[in-house]
Formats: sequence, C-alpha cells, structure tokens
Amino acid sequence: MIKHKIYTMSVASVYPHYVAKAEKKGRTKTEVDEIIRWLTGYSQEELEAQLEKQIDFETFFAEPPQLNSSRTLIKGVVCGVRVEDIEEPTMQEIRYLDKLIDELAKGKAMDKILRK
Repeated sequence: MIKHKIYTMSVASVYPHYVAKAEKKGRTKTEVDEIIRWLTGYSQEELEAQLEKQIDFETFFAEPPQLNSSRTLIKGVVCGVRVEDIEEPTMQEIRYLDKLIDELAKGKAMDKILRK
C-alpha cells in the first residue's frame, strides 16, 4: 500500500501554513498551538520539540502523549470528505486538525472549537 504524501511530510513544513491561515483571519499562533495541544496532549515544549525535530505527520499522530477523547465530536467536511467518515486512523487525525484550523480561521470561538 502506498502511503499518502502527507504522512511523510514534516509537521513543521505545514505548521507555518496553519499559522498564516489563522493570522490572515485575525487569529493567533497561540490559538493554533492551543488547538494542537488540545488535540494531541503535547505540552508547548513538546510541540516545539516535535516541530524542531521535523517529525512527520504519521509519527506525530502515532506517538502523542494523549489524543483528546473529545476529538470524535469533530464533524464536518475537509477537502470534500466528512472527517467522521474517514476510516484510516492517521488520516482522520490529520483531517481533525485541518478541520479545527478551518474553524479557527472562520472565526469560531475557542470554547466551541475545543468542544467544551
């Protein structure tokens, strides 16, 4: 089976795009980091270390401290696909993150994004 290209891309190579997307809509890097920490359980220091190590998406989502159990509440469409219907676990985690960043850029309140 051929892996999707995103699996081997470093999170650090995509991270600036997440931040730019958020900042373009008046949101902040701090909010992007909060979303990633909420989803994965990484501390800020651990997140920064993962970015510095240029870790790939597959590893990033295979070895997080604690994936948030509320992430299954994330619903909606990303790249034309419903995130709740994605069967491949790693791709679903990546798309959960994409969906949360989309919600941030669309102006949704952080407590709603973080499913509080």
